[in-house]
Amino acid sequence: MNIADHADGSAKSPAVIVADGGTVTYGELFERSQHVAALLYQAGLRRGDGVALVLPNRPEFFEITWGCQLSGLYYSAVNAHFTPDEVAYVIEDSEAKAVFIDASMATLGERIREVNNGVDVHIVVGGALRGWRPYEEALAEGGDPPPISDGSEMLYSSGTTGRPKAVRRQLPEDGQGSWAQKVLEYSLAKRYDMIPTSVYLSPAPLYHAAGVNYTMAVHRVGAASILMPRFDAEAVLALIEAHRVTHAQFVPTMFVRMLKLPDAVREKYDVSSLQYVIHAAAPCPVDVKHRMMDWFGPIIHEYYGGTEGFAGTIIGPEEWLAHPGSVGKPFSPVHVIGEDGAELPAGQAGELYFEGGPAFEYFKDPEKTASVYNDRGWRSLGDMGYVDEDGYMYLTDRSTFMIVSGGVNIYPQEAENVLVMHPKLVDAAVFGVPNDEFGEEIKAVVQPVEGVETGPELEAELIEYCRANLATYKCPRTIEFDPVLPRDPNGKLYKRRIRERYWQGRASRIV
Repeated sequence: MNIADHADGSAKSPAVIVADGGTVTYGELFERSQHVAALLYQAGLRRGDGVALVLPNRPEFFEITWGCQLSGLYYSAVNAHFTPDEVAYVIEDSEAKAVFIDASMATLGERIREVNNGVDVHIVVGGALRGWRPYEEALAEGGDPPPISDGSEMLYSSGTTGRPKAVRRQLPEDGQGSWAQKVLEYSLAKRYDMIPTSVYLSPAPLYHAAGVNYTMAVHRVGAASILMPRFDAEAVLALIEAHRVTHAQFVPTMFVRMLKLPDAVREKYDVSSLQYVIHAAAPCPVDVKHRMMDWFGPIIHEYYGGTEGFAGTIIGPEEWLAHPGSVGKPFSPVHVIGEDGAELPAGQAGELYFEGGPAFEYFKDPEKTASVYNDRGWRSLGDMGYVDEDGYMYLTDRSTFMIVSGGVNIYPQEAENVLVMHPKLVDAAVFGVPNDEFGEEIKAVVQPVEGVETGPELEAELIEYCRANLATYKCPRTIEFDPVLPRDPNGKLYKRRIRERYWQGRASRIV
């Protein structure tokens, strides 16, 4: 279903509950989306044209995406933390003819007007910017929307390992809407028992695939979604209690921050309404997930996949407790491939390749599209892992971040998982740095808890802590401190940016 169906049958039901006040009903959401569709149609956009959004989490986001979805347009939600040059690249690459930005983005607005000559429609949301039409004023101009048609998201990667790339699929012709959202709607309804009276909470940024696609899938179910401007650990608990949230989605870094709240704060809120908690985006430390289940109960489900759509797993709480650390059994056959191209047996880690899955392309980049295939036609997202004897898959790290020290392959995710649970740390990044004898040695850059004194004593304490929980060769030899690590709100760590500091002028394995 889509919001047109719910506007017809349940117009007064809440579609979006704004965390800091206000509710958007299905009737209002559909009506506003049709104003957006009319605006774009009157401006000359037609089926298959592109629209870009550079917006924080705000309710207008869904008016725009649904307006595009219901009028046959591609829409690209752009990471609001990209630099103006990165945003301009995405707009140019996506061939967007219309762009929506937030009123707080004056520098970005000037940059787009300066370099993105293919953009015909410039709309600013939430205020005024020179050279940009105010959103409410543009919507008020009226006009008829085009007949309802199927559009689709065209989302870009976060750029954590290189230039952002867009996944593009053919526009659907079956009247069922976005392929990704259709799959997620089925999963929410059939696997996670979501119904129109359910309440969903996700603090993720809407420009991320999980943020936009899952929430629009929730709208397809007809349930209510809570919109948070940004993640805040205690605010999440307050919203769960206040709105009797039934379904929620997080990333592991959010779990860590919630667990590090004082006991008195955690115990203050009633989270018993939760029926399903879903997480993904990055490997979750086993200890973190055990502690979350002790707190929330055995209701935590996990999935693994990518925007490309050809790789995927799911695992429920009981399965996970029997196979701790696993991300589940793959939907399609998976093969673990070693550096020599040979398939590895159960228990040995290599690059994960998947059979089958839907067709896709990286927009305007056939070389990059071809690069995910091996000579047997299997495809990889670039993740490393292994499969156990029972067919359950485990992730070790991204292939690009594997450390090779003295000929030994080391997966830094293991040390990161240990360090992040130290009570004096908020976050950790582990990677290889140049070593003339061994090629690479292990280094960590960590974010301490506010107020913690840093220096050689804490460095020694953290190294010893890591060695008490991991083999010595997997632990960092040196640790540096950084007030804030560059982690996107969607949970992805921009490790490449940190690592580049130590490889300037040296050959690096990471591209």
